[in-house]
Amino acid sequence: MQIYPAIDIIDGKAVRLSQGSFDSVTVFNDEPSEAAKDWVEAGADYIHIVDLDGARYGRSFVIDIIKDIKSKYNVNIQTGGGVRSLRDIEDRISAGASRVIIGTAAVKNPELVREAVKLYGDKIAVGVDAKNGMVAVSGWEEISSVRAVDLCHEMKKYGVNTIIYTDIAKDGMMSGPNIYATKELIEKTGMDIIASGGVSHMRDVENVKNINAAGVIIGKALYSGALDLKEVIEKFG
Repeated sequence: MQIYPAIDIIDGKAVRLSQGSFDSVTVFNDEPSEAAKDWVEAGADYIHIVDLDGARYGRSFVIDIIKDIKSKYNVNIQTGGGVRSLRDIEDRISAGASRVIIGTAAVKNPELVREAVKLYGDKIAVGVDAKNGMVAVSGWEEISSVRAVDLCHEMKKYGVNTIIYTDIAKDGMMSGPNIYATKELIEKTGMDIIASGGVSHMRDVENVKNINAAGVIIGKALYSGALDLKEVIEKFG
């Protein structure tokens, strides 16, 4: 199972939110590349970078950050937030991203996903962020009428293999991931599902591995010291 330490970006700084609220921001590092350095030294070979400003405002703010991290460390980068066009995808891949995540646009402009997969194949993933089973968009500030499992099935038809699934109610709350909902997506879609949100203990990582998730994203628990990335990678990576 792939372990993805997360770096969420607001105003060029590494932060964490609680339940996706922009009113609940904690800055963990003024320099995202320093956060990346810690994770690479702990053994990470993939980092998850989210442009929270991009998710909120619909344009990218992290191109230079991706370039900086990629130039300094031999690490794969998975990135999302604010991806609204083929140009956004091209810019991030050109900057060094190995995988680009389409979120809001998968709901509002699904044709973008179809075109992106044709051009970039497995470099494209879709982020499915849900609350009570319904997909949230626009930096989690809007709940759509689309069911998470239905969106996954539609994306699979377009050729998408990888889904990043986040339960908003769990994100940043250190209360454990939504294992039931994640398992349901894995079983009903047969896709590679990366679990995100709420991971705070080794047993959470073990639970995610036991449902055959393709990966797990860990954020706040690493910054707070609740989990040691090196130990997680050695045991579950």
